[in-house]
Order: sequence, then structure tokens, then C-alpha cells
Amino acid sequence: MKTMSKLNRASGALVAVAAIVLLAAGSAGAQARIDGIVGQTSFNFTAKAGEVSTPDGGSIHFWGYQDDDGRETLPGGILPQYPGPTMILNQGDAVTITFTSELPFGQCSSMVFPGLAVEATGGSAGALTQETCPGDLTPVTYTFTASEPGTYMYYSGTDSGLQVEMGLVGALIVRPSMGEGYAYNSVETAFDHEVLFLLTSMDPRVHQLAEQNRFAEIDLTARKAVYWFINGRAAPDDLAEPFVGWLPHQPYNCGPRITPEENILVRIIGGDQDQHPLHLHGNHYYEIARYGRMLSSNGSDPDLKRGKVTTLSVPGQTVDALFDWTGEKMGWDIYGSTLDGMPAHNCIDNDNDGYADAGSDYPMEWCADHNKPFPVVLPEKQNLAFGGWWSGSPYMGGSGTLPPGEGGLNPNGGFFFMWHSHTEKELTNYDIFPGGMLSMMVIEPPGTVID
Repeated sequence: MKTMSKLNRASGALVAVAAIVLLAAGSAGAQARIDGIVGQTSFNFTAKAGEVSTPDGGSIHFWGYQDDDGRETLPGGILPQYPGPTMILNQGDAVTITFTSELPFGQCSSMVFPGLAVEATGGSAGALTQETCPGDLTPVTYTFTASEPGTYMYYSGTDSGLQVEMGLVGALIVRPSMGEGYAYNSVETAFDHEVLFLLTSMDPRVHQLAEQNRFAEIDLTARKAVYWFINGRAAPDDLAEPFVGWLPHQPYNCGPRITPEENILVRIIGGDQDQHPLHLHGNHYYEIARYGRMLSSNGSDPDLKRGKVTTLSVPGQTVDALFDWTGEKMGWDIYGSTLDGMPAHNCIDNDNDGYADAGSDYPMEWCADHNKPFPVVLPEKQNLAFGGWWSGSPYMGGSGTLPPGEGGLNPNGGFFFMWHSHTEKELTNYDIFPGGMLSMMVIEPPGTVID
């Protein structure tokens, strides 16, 4: 793993990237940011019903939070979302959320915000907070100050077991006073890009009974999920661009990308009643915060951070983690050596930390592997099966001849790693593999602009 002093911002010409691995344009130049409602402190939400689409052609009745102000451009207009709109706030913001319920069959609902000190007014008293019912003359108003930076979630505080299963859950992010590009008020939490992993699942039998007003027949102790989602989409839909017309209620995608010069902040939210072991292939990463609080003994830096390869995401928990990738100790030159027929390049390490310094052809290259040839002979093409992400070359930034109609999803010659739940059944869509709680991390060549 590289040290924070080695983190650099990527530069270079904008390159075309296949749509299936594009992230949405971020809010700060070329830095990829999480999609959501930015720069607002007043929200008007309504709980309504809609239909979630699944990659196997299914459609599941769901309940979701709708932004009545329509500040995200959903393809179908102002609609309930799964998950609910991601609210992206700044530390110190005074926030007001006005909430009404238009759920079917007179179902009341509410919103709770763990980790935030919230005052609720209006509506009627519920089990956890003030709630609102269809036909109420006055909505519920929730107010709070976003006093602490971090990753949070919100969900229904009314019959939470059922209503969270039905889809009433969302993410809330508070950016620190240090500004965008930091997870918390510490230089050691700096990041180049960020990605959200809001993990949920569904048992369509529960949703069918709710759609038919057969609530008395719902037994959540017998719930058995058969669909698993990242940010409201099951794979491979989560790799498609955000805000596509064929997923009108599911605007958010999940396609993390970095270069070896960069790092990424991974925000993980356990958004249902199950545990999900999220496994990030390619390197160890470091958890720097949990439940919106930095893992710190001194309050100023994440000195209690935890090195991991898998995070067990549990219901209601949020985790912030920093991931980077260098190709360190691969045992061969990831950019290809002259013995492999690739162009010559230098690797200058004046500070003797093992990594190429700025000014090298490929900053952050692991110099001990410089010019080491690829350790195996690749089979002839007639003996290969070609995946869509194979560029035709094993080298970072490399490409090669491919048969007609093969490849095309990796124009930059990046390295792909599957990021997924380590509970194998969660990699299916109603028993069809691959699918479910699965995404792809792409390590792009140095200089690639990621937006």
C-alpha cells in the first residue's frame, strides 16, 4: 500500500470509456463523486409505491422515498426511488425534511436518522418518531444540524422490518468542514474518488402480499431473499450508467474506477436485515470510520484504522474505507518490459520507498518489478475464451488483436477486479448467476481522467 504522501491527482487527456463502466460526472472537476442531491438543506419527500426492475426480467412492487422537488433528473419524471434520494450535506448545515405518506392501503410511515440529533414535529406519535398517514392534513417535519461529517443512512421508523424490506431506506452523507476531497476533518482521510455501496435485498413474496393488501399473511421470520442489490440495482444493471430510462425508479449505479496514482473512498451501508460480507479484491484497504465516526483515539486522525480484505456489513452500520492499488510485488512489470515487446519506460526511486517518484514514466510503479518479463506464455487465440473486458493484452494500458465482435468494454487497457458479497448465493438473481451484489473495480492506466 502506498503512503498518503504519495497520493497524486491524475492528469491527462479525456479518454472514451465504455458506458458499462462509467461513473456519473462528479461535482468537482474530474473527481468522481457519489450521485445525489447536492447543495440543498430543505427537502420535501413523499413515500409512494413503484416497481423495481431486476436483470432477469422481473418486476417487484416496492415503496420508496420520492423527492417532490425533482432535483434529480429521473427518466420517468418525479418518482419514488430505490433506494431513496442520497442527501449530500455539508458539516454545519441546518436541515429540514418535510415528509408525507401516500403509501397504498392507508399505510403510515416516518423517517429516522441514526447518528443525528433530530427533532420531529407534526403528524402523530409513532413507535420511534412522529409519523404521517395518507390523508393527514399536516405532514411531519424533521429538523437537525449536520454537526458531524460521515456516512449515515435513513429509513422508515414505522413497522421498520416491513417498510425497510419494501424499500424505504436511503443514504445521507455529510462532508467535513475541511471541504470536498476529505472524508473527515483529517488530511489522512483525503481521497481522489468515492463510491457508495448501499447493500439491500428483497423477498418478492413479501412484496406481492403487500401489493395485494394481505399484510396479515406476511411473516418476516420466514423471509428469504432471492434478490440482492447495490445502490438499488442487481448486477449487471449496477454497472450501467446512472439515470437510464429502463430503470426509472433505480437511478444509482456502482462502477468504481481509479488509477494507480489515486485512491477511492468506499462508503458501505448495511441497508437491510441481513449481513453481507463485502469483499474488495485487488489489495488490502483500510477502514477509517464506522457509524459516521472516525476510528480515532485522539480525535484528529484515523490512528485506529483497520486493514481489511472483507468488511462484514451488518444491518444499520455504515463503514468508510480507503482503497488504493499499485501492482506492488506482482513479480512482473505490469506495464510490460522490452522483453515482452512493450515500449521501454523508466522507474526512478530517489527516496527509496520502493515506488517510482513523480517524473517517472509511470509514477507509483513498484520499481523492484521494473523490466521483469511476464512469467507465462499466453495461449494462442484459438485456445482462448474472450471476456468483454479483455483488452487483448495482460499489461496496464496495453491492447492487442481480438477476434471480430470480441471485447470492447476495456478501451484503456485497465485491470478489472470483482467487488462482491462473499456470500455466494448473493451473486445471483433468483438463482441465476452472475448477478446480485456484484460490481467491478477498474484500475485504469496512469493519466486516465475519471469523471
